[in-house]
Amino acid sequence: MSESKIAKLHEGLVQKEFSCKELTEEYIAAIEKDNEALNAYVTVTPETALKTAQQVDEKIAAGEEIALLEGIPMTLKDNISTSGIRTTCCSKILEDYMPIYDATVWDILRKQNAVLLGKTNMDEFAMGSSCENSCFGGAKNPHSLDHVAGGSSGGVASAVGGNIAVYGLGSDTGGSIRQPASFCGIVGMKPTYGAVSRYGLIAYASSLDQIGPITTSVEDTAMVFDAIAQYDAMDSTSQGRKGAPVCDSLKKDIRGMKIGIAKEYFEGVREDVRSSVEEAVKVYESLGAEIVHFELPSLSYALPVYYIIACAEASSNLGRYDGIRYGFKADQYRDVNDMVKKTRSQGFGDEVKRRILLGTYVLSAGYYDAYYKKAQNLRGKIIQDFKRVFEGCDVILAPTVPMTAFENGHAVSDPIETYQTDICTVPVNICGLPAVSVPCGFDGKGLPIGMQLIGNSFDEAKILNAAWQYEQTASPYRAAGFGVAR
Repeated sequence: MSESKIAKLHEGLVQKEFSCKELTEEYIAAIEKDNEALNAYVTVTPETALKTAQQVDEKIAAGEEIALLEGIPMTLKDNISTSGIRTTCCSKILEDYMPIYDATVWDILRKQNAVLLGKTNMDEFAMGSSCENSCFGGAKNPHSLDHVAGGSSGGVASAVGGNIAVYGLGSDTGGSIRQPASFCGIVGMKPTYGAVSRYGLIAYASSLDQIGPITTSVEDTAMVFDAIAQYDAMDSTSQGRKGAPVCDSLKKDIRGMKIGIAKEYFEGVREDVRSSVEEAVKVYESLGAEIVHFELPSLSYALPVYYIIACAEASSNLGRYDGIRYGFKADQYRDVNDMVKKTRSQGFGDEVKRRILLGTYVLSAGYYDAYYKKAQNLRGKIIQDFKRVFEGCDVILAPTVPMTAFENGHAVSDPIETYQTDICTVPVNICGLPAVSVPCGFDGKGLPIGMQLIGNSFDEAKILNAAWQYEQTASPYRAAGFGVAR
């Protein structure tokens, strides 16, 4: 049975079993001890963390109530803007960038006295599936330092899985929360598009990006989601959470729930992953859920549709990094055009340049109709197909990733296989749907296997309740053993 770490720590603070300063100092010490091996953090903020901890301790001493996330040590992916705290996207082009405003999600948590331990590693501009595209080097998997943490939110997953943060916020454009959560054996949720504000998230692909929580339990994921899922006028796509807090919907009987299984989700999936996910299906059957099998042929188009749309939007979003307004600037150049060219050539990494070039190509005259327009039309078909599926089932169950974490360096030696790790996750982003990855077993090397539960729009309560029921019944995961044991 996986318990809520946030609830346990909150109770400890309220009951004065330990102070927030003591708790924070333990996590700072754990970072000092383990981060050199994990490479999860790229910026550590002990002064900020301890200042907040002191404020929380003063409130508790004065007999004031504290919020559930107040005083809980956490981390942010390094593409979430933090005023006065370095935010790099793990790119040379933003290596010294200091935002002058807070992202809405951090503004919400900061006002609740969340203790920010630092900013965590990621693939440059969130482009990648291993975290190795970072200019700081990749984050390591807490289960095996010879393996990647996943990407692009690999640093958050490594920190949470390695217990050098209680929870963290990542971003998910094509699986960038769920895939590293699967690789590191923890819980990660990509909310419905619009449920969580994107204001202050440095954009990769604006119609696909979504901020979400990475935690060690489903209940913790629900708590963090409830806190950050608020309407924000600064984000034109923001809608906030629909209905009651998600935590209120946990622990409900799922007898009679219809869980859909699409055969296409299991094509090309490694046998040990398939077996673990099939065992999870049996757990749901034992809980009284009804399994509904169906076919979804349009899934085969999801990966090419994703890469065309994501790269097209990236080529537009990353046009602002030109060395003129902020960020890295080339030292030597002949004129303005040469300065922009050299700044971008020297400032961006290889993967980012590849995706910008692909995006520019599919948007160019003569190719727009053949690629980008066709991809958008197919996106519409995939969205409609998922809507039809949800007329006959409550949630969809699928593998999160077709494999477990690969060895360090594999993404460079076999980039095609790395792209294919997104095959099960990208349909959710294309359709703007919510999905949560939960651990469901281990492979022969002891590396975690994850499954994902996909819901209809704004059905976070439904997928998290189903995930909670599985977690309590199967309990396949225990903490990785790094860091503090609180």
